[in-house]
Amino acid sequence: MPRVSFPVLLMSLLAGALAVAGFAPLGVWPLPILSLAVLFALLARTSSLRAGFVIGFVWGLGFFIAGVSWVFVSLSVYGGMPAWLAALATFLFCAFLALFPATVGALQARWPVPPTLRLLVLIPLAWGVTEWVRGWIFTGFPWLVTGYSQVPASPLAGYAPLVGVYGVSFLLALISALLAWSVTTRARQAQRAWAAVAIVALGVGGQALRGVAWTTPDGAPTTVALLQGNIPQDMKWRPEKTLATLESYARMAAASPAQLIVLPETALPLFESDLPDTYRAGLASLGQENGGDVLTGLPTGSPQGAYFNSVISLGAAPSQRYHKVHLVPFGEYIPLKAVWGWVIEVLRIPLSDFARGALDQRPLAIGGQRVAANICYEDAFGEEIIRQLPEASVLVNVSNLAWFGDSFAPWQHAQMSQMRALETGRMMLRATNTGVTAIIDAQGRMLVSLPLFTSGSLSGVIQGYAGSTPYARWGNAPVLALWGMLGIGLLGAAFRRQP
Repeated sequence: MPRVSFPVLLMSLLAGALAVAGFAPLGVWPLPILSLAVLFALLARTSSLRAGFVIGFVWGLGFFIAGVSWVFVSLSVYGGMPAWLAALATFLFCAFLALFPATVGALQARWPVPPTLRLLVLIPLAWGVTEWVRGWIFTGFPWLVTGYSQVPASPLAGYAPLVGVYGVSFLLALISALLAWSVTTRARQAQRAWAAVAIVALGVGGQALRGVAWTTPDGAPTTVALLQGNIPQDMKWRPEKTLATLESYARMAAASPAQLIVLPETALPLFESDLPDTYRAGLASLGQENGGDVLTGLPTGSPQGAYFNSVISLGAAPSQRYHKVHLVPFGEYIPLKAVWGWVIEVLRIPLSDFARGALDQRPLAIGGQRVAANICYEDAFGEEIIRQLPEASVLVNVSNLAWFGDSFAPWQHAQMSQMRALETGRMMLRATNTGVTAIIDAQGRMLVSLPLFTSGSLSGVIQGYAGSTPYARWGNAPVLALWGMLGIGLLGAAFRRQP
């Protein structure tokens, strides 16, 4: 059985780690393309299932350890887990995620198709499919899907309104495969020329699409203020700190004349039923005076029954609410509680058994806009965001990312919001506890933001939009259909090669 040499493993590991610099906050978007080109070139040289698996797995270890090791901060610093156990859990989590690129490596090695077809069709197809599977299996972890790295600066970002993040990932992988194909040992001058033409055509096409206005401005602009409280996570749920937190947000809100004032996820650290009537009335009065509404995050329901991670509006419009639908396993609910219930005691996470909101919730008519609210991790799932379209005129994400400390995580999360803005042709407002609080335009560009770990109010003027992008209308269906046809074609090619 062939062994994988140490230089090949080291090259794969370093290529995986280097790809992370292509994502926010560094944003060197060509790096993931080059990183995958290295990986694909290494895979193209082996026909061993074991070697393909190992090369892909090592690339994945480098990628995910460099990219999501902030999980250690959540588990150890804020979850109370012993450092050694948090390090082990983080490594095992990254090793699990590395199984997805490992699957690509193993699958391509033994598929009986010609080498060119394997490199230019099978590998990009397997890459796109495994990233899509990672986005929904076990409720999904689409963090660092490679398509995100192309927002907002890459020409490939122009394809996002058509095919979404997974389609962009597939195109990115195709370009990487073309690069790998052009540098193979048997590459001819004509082969390199065709690869260059195809890459340039994809880039020019994406750049041209960036100029297409898929949606149109709708209604009058709205003034907004996004509040960033910067409440330390280890202080947030202490009863003796509740009053100071309420007063801090009340002061920031009172200082703003904006029509729409947005507070972060669980900004008010107590149940709605425990919110003082005078405080609630004060926020409502402030919204009315400004001719708009205040939108704040807090838990609703009852700790003795079902309770929700919610946002509620207070102000000129009748009070409305949105309950979070996509909950984080082991953070907001415990799957198979009879088996994993002990995790609640180990992690000591407050309110770790939320109920899910209904799937058919509609936009909130507040602040002169039709707001598609989403809470924290929900904006990592494009097909869930488009449920409220085309009715919604603007997207609003409220988050608390204090769990991840001063890491790449807040910036990586903000980049997902930029992708959602591009996919939907809507502006995205982000109000977070510690950052990144930002206003993102309908082209996925971050217009203004607050520094991390500071308290303050981010003011601006936003425009609502109407209409639908192709992605908002059809979601991932066209990309999945294309992949299905390519898969059928590869099956046919494999059967034709059978003796």
